[in-house]
Amino acid sequence: MKRLIMAVASMATLTSIAYAGGNHGGDHGEAEMMAIGKPGDAAAAGRTVAISMKENDDGEMVFEPASLKIEEGETIRLTFVNEGELEHEFVMDVHESILEHKALMEKFPEMEHADPNAVRLGAGAKGEIVWTFAKAGEFEFACLIPGHYESGMKGDINVTN
Repeated sequence: MKRLIMAVASMATLTSIAYAGGNHGGDHGEAEMMAIGKPGDAAAAGRTVAISMKENDDGEMVFEPASLKIEEGETIRLTFVNEGELEHEFVMDVHESILEHKALMEKFPEMEHADPNAVRLGAGAKGEIVWTFAKAGEFEFACLIPGHYESGMKGDINVTN
């Protein structure tokens, strides 16, 4: 019983830290902009980028395309199809935040979150993110389900001004 209480307390502490950082399910309204930008207005989306998630026959897990080029201030509709047999997710952020999120997912692989900069899809499922890339810079996207990042499921976002 003591171990259960300690485990629940540890999870509550880590969850509260994640919420305070704005990375797991908090309200990312107009007042809060992430380094990579903010949720966009679908009506303002200037273009759509289709991204597939899948596993290859050689064991690699990939996003296609594996890199995105976007103009600063551009609002993009990102559409996703999980063409693989496994569940996958797409999370976009600065590299450091991706690595922090990855470490947390390794400790709590069944963690569910409702971040506006992420989507998690089962095999065959489709999803969408509409995002305004408000700042120029180098960003990253990745699947942070344990083992997927290491299997190649990551990519780069280059936002230019």
